Amino acid sequence: TTASNRQHHNVLRMSEDGMSEVEKLRAAAAKAREEAAKLSKELGKDVDEVGTVATAAPTAKESVSAQDIMALTSSIDFEGGDAASQSEKLDSLVEAGDLTMWKQALAGTSLRTYPVSLNFLESRTNGKVTADALGFGGEDDVSMDDFKYATLGVTLGASVLGVLALAFLPENIGAAVCYAMALIPIAFIGIGSSAPGIIAGAIKTAKGTADTEEERLDRICRHEAGHFLCGYMCGLPIKEYTTTDNGVQCVEFHPSQEGPVTGREFSTEEIAALSCVAMSGSVAEILGLGDAKG
Repeated sequence: TTASNRQHHNVLRMSEDGMSEVEKLRAAAAKAREEAAKLSKELGKDVDEVGTVATAAPTAKESVSAQDIMALTSSIDFEGGDAASQSEKLDSLVEAGDLTMWKQALAGTSLRTYPVSLNFLESRTNGKVTADALGFGGEDDVSMDDFKYATLGVTLGASVLGVLALAFLPENIGAAVCYAMALIPIAFIGIGSSAPGIIAGAIKTAKGTADTEEERLDRICRHEAGHFLCGYMCGLPIKEYTTTDNGVQCVEFHPSQEGPVTGREFSTEEIAALSCVAMSGSVAEILGLGDAKG
């Protein structure tokens, strides 16, 4: 009986010791949760009762007009100012709550590079960015066969006109016209080799697939707007802003927030940002018009 009582006492004492260890662990866990919640609130996040971190809802802010934006950024020299001063002033406007889109792509994370395929782009964009939409293999593209038949047509046409000129025009004039016709295929091949876009545009016009002037201007505006938006969201300062002869504004960014990259290699984040800006124009065309023509 004495041994049994002693054993029972030992079990109770072990149980009490176990309970005290559990209470200690619970107290430590509660303290850790309190510290985590405090730290998360300092970082602008909230932690619920089960420990899930939730980003704090952004404060609703009234939309501002273009005039308001121009007034806020009037002190920033976007044409002759250096990249560092631009970034510093835009950062201060974001901290003050006046701007929200500057560096938005970098909020809470950093850009990174990774392999991308056409199938990946198609799946990530719900089938919008495809090979055909980007101009790879689409039915409306100018193919190599189009260039081949155009070259044959120009050569054959020039040859026929040269022979007709010799047959029906006075001797000296006919010879001059014949020589001129002989230069046309050479000029065609030269233009096609140095500026194939000119020949492609002519072929599209002949096929009836070229954009009208209004459609072309709309496409250019969307393309350049895509570049501007992504460069701004990726935090790239503006290097130059020009207006073309047809009234379209074009922007050129500094390659980094410090300006020119000299004496070192581009960082992974800089490569990722420049890659986004490079693709953004074509993607903007696809989202607005269904395809991209560059």
